[in-house]
Amino acid sequence: MKSFAIVIPCYNEANRFQTERFKAFLKNRNGVVLFFVDDGSTDTTSSLIKALKSVFPEQVQSIIHLKNKGKAEAVRTGINEAFKRKDIERFAFLDADLSTSLEECFEIADKIDTHKAFVFGSRIKKMDNNIQRKKYRFIIGRVIATLIPYMLKLPIYDSQCGCKVFRRDWVGIIFKDVFISPWLFDVEIFFRLIRHFGREKIQTKIEEVPLKEWVDTDDSKVSLLYGFKVWFDLIKIYVHYK
Repeated sequence: MKSFAIVIPCYNEANRFQTERFKAFLKNRNGVVLFFVDDGSTDTTSSLIKALKSVFPEQVQSIIHLKNKGKAEAVRTGINEAFKRKDIERFAFLDADLSTSLEECFEIADKIDTHKAFVFGSRIKKMDNNIQRKKYRFIIGRVIATLIPYMLKLPIYDSQCGCKVFRRDWVGIIFKDVFISPWLFDVEIFFRLIRHFGREKIQTKIEEVPLKEWVDTDDSKVSLLYGFKVWFDLIKIYVHYK
């Protein structure tokens, strides 16, 4: 099996860094490499990553931004660093709070093959899964998520879920250039693919997978102020890619 890279952007994650979950996941998965990107943290995040790397020196890589650059650039830095490894064929990014579990991300990656080049998780609440979201975040998120498919002209339910997996040949197309928005870069991913391949082709190459579990955390890194700024970012993105 070719190696699988999971990029995890981190900014002041010391209070919620789940060392034991990372250890349990890596223990029996030699083909997985976690690329932690410390995005200018001012707490002990870097020390926790370093300690984890001491236990799994081949499976944990640490990348440090001296200044905070935002989630989009942290993810882009991690993906491009992982891309230097010729043995890695599948690339993912995942939120540091593990709202989507490492195990489920690993399962989703198995869907990547010669036909599917991009698979992403979706927080569709059903009777047979466990999706827990704060009510106010759910409402704001659904308003944005309802608007985005109209912008993209693609039937996507949840473009913003922080679990996405890519085949190697699509990485350069998506992550070569800096993103416009630090938080809405997920939307830009779709726009870049539309620009490169066209809507008809990418719909045969991407898959949206309902998650089995997604649990919201209390300490979101997205400020309430950005709830207002997000609309300006959406407009900037739409105008840029139109």
